[in-house]
Amino acid sequence: MILIWNNRLIPGVRNYIAAEKKKVVDKLQSASKSKRVGSTTELPKEGLGVGVLEKMKDDKRNDVAWQGKCSGTVYIGGNETEGHFSLISEACSMFAHTNPLHLDVFQSVVRYEAEVVAMTAALLGGKEKATGGQICGNMTSGGTESILLAVKSSRDFMKAKKGITKPEMIIPESAHSAYDKAAQYFNIKLWRIPVNKEFLADVRAIKQCINKNTILIVGSAPGYPHGIIDPIEELGELAFGFGICFHVDLCLGGFVLPFARKLGYPIPPFDFSVKGVTSISVDVHKYGLAPKGTSIVLYRNHDIRKVIVTEWSGGLYVSPTIAGSRPGGLIAGAWAAMMSLGFEGYLENTRAVMEVSKKIQKGIKEIPELFIVGRPDMTIVAFGSNIVDIFEVNDIMSSKGWHLNALQRPSSIHICVTLQHELVAADFLKDLSDSVQAVKKHPGPVNGGLAPIYGAAGKIPDRVMVKELLVDFMDNTC
Repeated sequence: MILIWNNRLIPGVRNYIAAEKKKVVDKLQSASKSKRVGSTTELPKEGLGVGVLEKMKDDKRNDVAWQGKCSGTVYIGGNETEGHFSLISEACSMFAHTNPLHLDVFQSVVRYEAEVVAMTAALLGGKEKATGGQICGNMTSGGTESILLAVKSSRDFMKAKKGITKPEMIIPESAHSAYDKAAQYFNIKLWRIPVNKEFLADVRAIKQCINKNTILIVGSAPGYPHGIIDPIEELGELAFGFGICFHVDLCLGGFVLPFARKLGYPIPPFDFSVKGVTSISVDVHKYGLAPKGTSIVLYRNHDIRKVIVTEWSGGLYVSPTIAGSRPGGLIAGAWAAMMSLGFEGYLENTRAVMEVSKKIQKGIKEIPELFIVGRPDMTIVAFGSNIVDIFEVNDIMSSKGWHLNALQRPSSIHICVTLQHELVAADFLKDLSDSVQAVKKHPGPVNGGLAPIYGAAGKIPDRVMVKELLVDFMDNTC
């Protein structure tokens, strides 16, 4: 690595690398750049009035057709103008101008948030005596903010409890990238530990890394890459034994696993019923079928949750989330989703997505060139190949309109099954089989495809260069 870095300092090499990086960034942005031609960069001299709505409708018509074709992304089933979609849109619109920061004014939204938190906590062990009946929490803008808050609260709690001033946290390499953000934001040293052969968090390896500065360990139920539930009970025992915090990422599983267990699926313990779990993040905007921008962070008790209280010239101020002002419309939409569906509604939706997931798993197993990564516990199915380039397969699938997720270590792709896939599972499997055969018959990069970039990114030994590529991509995006 030192030799590689020193070579990059040579002017000729540095210029060559910069030129090659630009090619990669341009390729990554090729699709989005063409759609930004003629984009607005200044306020119009005269406003468009209600005509802006027609412009927005035209813009939306030019978006990609996502219905049934995306991994995750949109979790509500059916048509965007009907049924649950329509209900959520109306609920959000009704409270679009509210803000729970003004709790004396928008009392209904404040109550909705408290009830969404309470209903979610009840699903995740909050009613069991062993949890102590003190579970509390708040709604956030998404899974990342929920994780950020859990990490910050853990840091502050462990500083007060043990006097830790140089905090460290330990996570499996399958844990979400939000923990990297949290580590940078809150000055926490981060240890990413390789998963075991089953792609589960390696409890023994995590234990070996625990030291006097450890504040937090993490498990996922399930993990985003491969859809596998980490050994939450074992991690809970570990955290409790060392007197440290343990966060469970239920952003994907929070509104599936309780119902899957009720349906008889062999779901291992994953929530506050597990001794040692101190916080949980769960997205309502995924399988909770709420509007985008709704998640929840839950804490075992009020001692762990840390709120910001200040006395400034503007008056007394208290806030439990990163944002001060928050969109009441989204809170209302989440409340409407949960109240409209009820327990039975979520049960039936879980039955549907679990059955589609099993159908897709079975279909992939019947494609001899592919293998499934690990043993998926829920609705994410990751698959790779030792015979064909899986990223070339992904490029072919993209040309057929599918939007899947490319993964690394191992090179693979996954589909996160939603209600949108109920009617297209057979189409997905046929297109996947055809794509595999096309790559097998004519291997090599697809014109306009990203396989060479994804494949190279996983093999470049200089990880700093990969980070620089991503930063350059972002800097040229907005």
